Amino acid sequence: MADQIQKIVTGLPDLKDVTGVWAVVDGRVAQGDAVFAADLGIALARTYGSGRQMWQYRGVFDHLLRLLATTAGPENVAQALRLVSSAEVAPRKLDRYMASLLASSHDAKDLAAAFTSRASEELRACLVTELVLRGVVVEEAPGIAGWATSPHWRHHPLGWLPLTLSDVEACADLPSYSTRGSSHAMPYGPSESREQAVIAEADVPSAEEATTEAATTAMAVANWAEESNGRIEARVFDLAEPLDTQSLPKTLLTLGLECLYGVGRRAPLSVDVRPPAQAWRVLFAAASTGGAYNSGSYGAYGRLAAWQTLAALAGSPEGATAGEVEARVRECTWCGFGADTKWFEQVAWDIGLAALAPDRRRLAVLAATDTD
Repeated sequence: MADQIQKIVTGLPDLKDVTGVWAVVDGRVAQGDAVFAADLGIALARTYGSGRQMWQYRGVFDHLLRLLATTAGPENVAQALRLVSSAEVAPRKLDRYMASLLASSHDAKDLAAAFTSRASEELRACLVTELVLRGVVVEEAPGIAGWATSPHWRHHPLGWLPLTLSDVEACADLPSYSTRGSSHAMPYGPSESREQAVIAEADVPSAEEATTEAATTAMAVANWAEESNGRIEARVFDLAEPLDTQSLPKTLLTLGLECLYGVGRRAPLSVDVRPPAQAWRVLFAAASTGGAYNSGSYGAYGRLAAWQTLAALAGSPEGATAGEVEARVRECTWCGFGADTKWFEQVAWDIGLAALAPDRRRLAVLAATDTD
């Protein structure tokens, strides 16, 4: 086995096609030899891990991760954990990816190995949250419950999240993985059915911009701008008088929003009231699966980013608990909006959300767009 691994490692840079290596590894794993796949991954990382721009390395290493993490059986889980936890494999951002792969493909009883063998705290935290997203009662899962309910990991950012799903999170769009790729839903964009907004003739209250850095950071769509071709507009306004929902379309047009510049007969504004669950679903998808040219933060951090964004839009105070944020989110009025302006790319990644505070005197707006 060592000779075959060494031959693959040495010849990797000269390959014009890596599917032959995939076939070798697929065959070994199908025969029950998951150790071969993990040993090959570790050897590749030791030799080429610092040169991640080499496409042959990326193509084979990712195939190994996917193969081990998505193939049923406890031995495959064990070797996937050994591979991603080895000293040769870095950086640790792979933990988020591996947790998503494992949780999508294995029962909780097999994944308990991550909590009894060598695995990073980051991988464990991500795995717990990924399992929660898939409806697993982690507080009752053998081998997982002890770690998930222990106080020592509550300092971790993901420790802020509850260990059970709120009904606001009931429609989470989770990816489906295989050794050849992945697929996921895209609950936003121009394909979404919207009706043209009725612009009320009534006077709208004057608005004063109150956008702060705290209100616009940690947005679920940040990865669209940082890692793809995205644009974001996140703004907050204090209103002189309470705003009724019927006046919201006209109010949006008076705020000087860049995303709505050019709204008119040929680019009508559309606005629809939405339940908080639909706003969460859109934000979770944007954060977890990313935009046109990136893969997002995966499920665990996607869940966190979705709630952080809802908290910012709803005006939750800093330091609020997850329960307090959810209560505030439920009290707000949520609307989706869009228009065929030049600001929105109108490809597949377009978001427009507005949150009206319970007292109806604070309006937060988030728009995002991306393109390939």
